[in-house]
Amino acid sequence: MDLRRLLLAGLIAAGIASTAQARTVCTALADAATGKIVLEQGECRERVTPASTFKIALSLMGYDSGILIDAQSPALPFRDGYSDWGGPEWHQMTDPTRWIQYSVVWYSQQLTQSLGAERFQDYVDKFHYGNRDLSGDSGKQNGLARSWLGSSLKISPVEQLSFLEKLVNRQLPVSSHAFDMTQQITQITPLANGWGMHGKTGTAYPRTPDGAQDPAHAYGWFVGWAAKGTQTFVFARLIQDETEESTPSGPRARAALLSELPSLLQQVAD
Repeated sequence: MDLRRLLLAGLIAAGIASTAQARTVCTALADAATGKIVLEQGECRERVTPASTFKIALSLMGYDSGILIDAQSPALPFRDGYSDWGGPEWHQMTDPTRWIQYSVVWYSQQLTQSLGAERFQDYVDKFHYGNRDLSGDSGKQNGLARSWLGSSLKISPVEQLSFLEKLVNRQLPVSSHAFDMTQQITQITPLANGWGMHGKTGTAYPRTPDGAQDPAHAYGWFVGWAAKGTQTFVFARLIQDETEESTPSGPRARAALLSELPSLLQQVAD
């Protein structure tokens, strides 16, 4: 936890300075107990790629299916040919905790390969997750590996809230173990005012008309939930860069929202 606190502090310091180059697409909060949206600012009903926020759903699938065991197993080694653009943190033995902490794409891809296309689609359908489209890039038949990464699967911020409400209230068709472990590995440093925090970032590029990635307009997500006493609020922040940036947009979305959440929660909580 000390390492996570240091990492978060660094991301906040770097992220807040960088967000001037990004536009906030949406900020949304909902009361998990009632489903009432208590804050909706911006374009919150347009679907875009979920990017690595989809790891929350993948975690539920993995633990429910038995492919994932606990916070440290299975630990899988990096191999040549795996997705490696995430830098040195991806080139290491990775367990479920490191998978979430460093957003390791190849670990997600090993999980979806183990699930197989039929079981993967069944989970997404049962979760009512976004547009449920796992076809992947047109004509490439790569849905198992890339559908959630700037490809066919899309979800809106408001739909993120709906999915997270079902997770928090344990209303998805998965085991208690899947809920317990997903809550554990998504936990982040609590806010100073006592709210316990869980969440996941996501970074991905939209596609140009010819199918190429557009790095100058990256999407950055931060979604999750905050709990204190008997109250839980789910949240979604989506930003989009206006120029190519040197830091990932997802961590910058997280840094900016975490700086605002204490006051936002104070406004909407009893």
